[in-house]
Amino acid sequence: MAIGTRQLGDLTVSAQGLGCMGMSQSYGAGDESESIATIHRALDLGVTLLDTANVYGSGANEELVGRAIADRRDRVVLATKFGIVRDADGNQAARGDRAYVRQCVEESLRRLGVDHIDLYYQHRVDPDTPIEETVGALVELISEGRIRHYGLSECGAETVRRAHAVHPPAAVQSEWSLWTRDIEDAVAPTCAELGIGVVPFSPLGRGFLTGSITSAGQLGEGDMRRGLPRFSAENLDANLAIVEALRAIADRRGVTAGQLALAWVQGRGEHVVPIPGTKRRSYLEQNVAAASLELTGDELAEIEAAAPASAVAGDRYPEHLQRTVGR
Repeated sequence: MAIGTRQLGDLTVSAQGLGCMGMSQSYGAGDESESIATIHRALDLGVTLLDTANVYGSGANEELVGRAIADRRDRVVLATKFGIVRDADGNQAARGDRAYVRQCVEESLRRLGVDHIDLYYQHRVDPDTPIEETVGALVELISEGRIRHYGLSECGAETVRRAHAVHPPAAVQSEWSLWTRDIEDAVAPTCAELGIGVVPFSPLGRGFLTGSITSAGQLGEGDMRRGLPRFSAENLDANLAIVEALRAIADRRGVTAGQLALAWVQGRGEHVVPIPGTKRRSYLEQNVAAASLELTGDELAEIEAAAPASAVAGDRYPEHLQRTVGR
């Protein structure tokens, strides 16, 4: 099951990565033993890019990833993030000032138990700090050997251009799937033009495009999807129709609906490296198999007809979170 490699700028990574967030938060209870086994299995399958962030599990996810890779650091392209801050009431904002960047990298290095981070993203753009200041701080960290490359996440195309003018980012990470295609308007074309990699997170629509979620009642207490408009009772039936249409195409190809949806993202370009998240080896293996699934022109046309962006019911986020993306 050879997964191959792709380029994020001048950084070589596996053609598919592993998102580790769900091992520590958002999608129900975690299982550290199975999560670490999943990371080890990913490395054995040729997945090198592991993605975490300082806010996942309030630092617990970085610590988990650090434990998992402690004896195999040389096999990992390690990505983490800084920049999301929350107040005592849980309200989300962003910081990107130089002092905060430096504080965060030291904390992440300690939690991860490593001496450098391969790809360090600004998780959300700080509207009160010029992107030039943030990138300047990241360039200092590159020169000091604390990080090797930097990236941006959930930003707008103009921010990408301004950041690139200071120092080229290796990658831009944003949500991108058959039911989240905002990036296609300006950000993805800008990245292609400037030679910047794109790292789609939630390429399976937070699990919905696998067909495993058929009612909101399946989502347990504490599952973040309970608060997302697309999973609400009033939108679920319309979105399930998309999944059923994808499943019909997938059945003819002998794959799952999730593998079909992931292969669609994988095929967006050689500079595109999706990071489907999972905390179980069985799902990891299904995802990795999708990396080598090539879709025909007819299949792509059929997928587009089955899952047009206009058919998706509900916004990505509730309004207070939607305001933090695309800056």
